[in-house]
Amino acid sequence: MNNIPQLPVSSWIDKFVDWLSGFEGFFNGVTNFIGGIINGFQWVFDILPIWLFMLIVLGATYWLNRNTKHWTLLIFEAIGLLYIWNQGFWRDMTQTLTLVLTSSLIALVIGVPLGIWMAKSKVFAVINKPILDFMQTMPAFVYLIPAVAFFGIGMVPGVIASVIFAMPPTVRMTNLGIRQVPNDLIEAADSYGSTGWQKLFKVQLPLAKSTLMAGVNQSMMLSLSMVVIASMIGAMGLGNKVYFAVGRNDAGGGFAAGLAIVILAIILDRITQAINRTKVPKS
Repeated sequence: MNNIPQLPVSSWIDKFVDWLSGFEGFFNGVTNFIGGIINGFQWVFDILPIWLFMLIVLGATYWLNRNTKHWTLLIFEAIGLLYIWNQGFWRDMTQTLTLVLTSSLIALVIGVPLGIWMAKSKVFAVINKPILDFMQTMPAFVYLIPAVAFFGIGMVPGVIASVIFAMPPTVRMTNLGIRQVPNDLIEAADSYGSTGWQKLFKVQLPLAKSTLMAGVNQSMMLSLSMVVIASMIGAMGLGNKVYFAVGRNDAGGGFAAGLAIVILAIILDRITQAINRTKVPKS
């Protein structure tokens, strides 16, 4: 076994990265585009007074859960947001929320079409499944290396790494949801002369909404799990507080910031679940 030559995998990867580095203009364009989305979200969060932000979150939660009246959730959200404010983590929380929303939005825009393509093409599904497996099983820290090499440091490479890590559930669940649409409904749509686009947007996607939203929820939670890792390459937010607390061996500071991340995760999880349950009233 010792006589078998070692494959120069790392050398191949280095050469591939060097080749990609020649497309600097493309990566600068992606950086500017994603940076614009990040700045837009952060600008909105910065101009909103804290009390108004809280009212919007509580009002949205109440409206989405208006049929179930989850008062305990409203009380938890109010106490949780007040805790984040009291601990001086408010802007860190909005920066983390910006990273999560940007990552989730990009994962949704890219992941849903890929999931639809997988549902429509068996060949593409066979090709894409091992790629999704690779994206989910590769250690998240590895994504930081090419992200920094191509996009520098800051929020943008953090978003890129989060998208790669968090997108597979959206792709998989979109594919699953469309494949689970009953064949008799597809045949009925065909019998009425529906085009492929009409069948997709009026039959398949509405019926796959529950499964699709479950994938979006998972992608959002995975994006949030990346905030501490992304802080290692300059992404700001609550993850940065935890990262520096670890470096200073500050257990109290790390726990306080970690609790804020947990509160934010629960709020986002419950809101996305409520959106999934909400049905559009019939006219």
